[in-house]
Amino acid sequence: MSQTPARSLPVAAVVYHPFKTDLAALRSAIAHHERQSGWAPTRWYETAAEDAGTAATRRALTEGASVVLASGGDGTVRAVAEALRGTGIPLAIVPQGTGNLLARNLGMPLGRPDEAVRAAFYGRGRPIDLGVLRIVREDESEDEHVFLVLTGMGLDARAISATRATLKKRLGWLAYVDAGVRTMLKDRPLQIHYSVDRSPVKSLSVYTVMIGNCGLMPGGVLLIPDAKLDDGKLDVVALRPLGPFSWLRIWNKIGWENGVLRKTKAGRRIIDLVNDTKSVNYLRATRYALSVPRPEPVQLDGDDFGLALAVNGTVDPGALTVRVLPEWNAPV
Repeated sequence: MSQTPARSLPVAAVVYHPFKTDLAALRSAIAHHERQSGWAPTRWYETAAEDAGTAATRRALTEGASVVLASGGDGTVRAVAEALRGTGIPLAIVPQGTGNLLARNLGMPLGRPDEAVRAAFYGRGRPIDLGVLRIVREDESEDEHVFLVLTGMGLDARAISATRATLKKRLGWLAYVDAGVRTMLKDRPLQIHYSVDRSPVKSLSVYTVMIGNCGLMPGGVLLIPDAKLDDGKLDVVALRPLGPFSWLRIWNKIGWENGVLRKTKAGRRIIDLVNDTKSVNYLRATRYALSVPRPEPVQLDGDDFGLALAVNGTVDPGALTVRVLPEWNAPV
């Protein structure tokens, strides 16, 4: 009489940035929940200087990972998500970086690794979209990457490219503000050609153009009020130079309208009555294409991805599953 083979236990994998992860605290939290849940011993994969976590995640998948915890900054999370795209294996985020952008948009409590570990072992799976970006270089070579939160060309990418590593380590996200101010004072607006959802190509003068999958930035700044992680759409944002007070109007729009007024019904009525700024333009799309006359820096989720003459891409709906806990309050 044949015996039914024993069912293998689920196993977690941790892909971690060695210089950003409190390894002792994370190992302790995982060991506790691993014992309580009856899972197999967790496997650990360190990221490398030449690879932010994509290769390590692929190795974890081939070795049977049931869930992958990404411990590090936004770059680590993005790289792990790239490898998990379309696999159905869920991602659990252990936010340890400067911006922690996806964690903020999921409503995760920051600075509490045990919460992230609980989500990995006991949370529910939430399917979210991924943005896909193809970068066309000056030598006509192309490479493709995903983004979870935001990609862009213009002032934001120039600022990230110009950010001093020592300042970022000391000040965190405020380092980008320093770089942004320096870039804004010396750089001219960018001339772009763009198309969304295969529409005719148009030209535009912008400070920056960004494609977002979700809208909340550090400091509670709601850059894209209508963006949602699971709506099958991307949101294109253009910040335009219209007159000497453009930046004042832009910050009024993003900081005051999006950050304060939009949170109440009365505030939204005020926006409807007085909203006449054209310095901030929003479009929704599933496909997009941008080109520039000279090579420009490109950023994905806050990381510099080098120079490009053009970028194009699409949204991949529901391509990533993220583990979340029911008590997390995602921004509305």
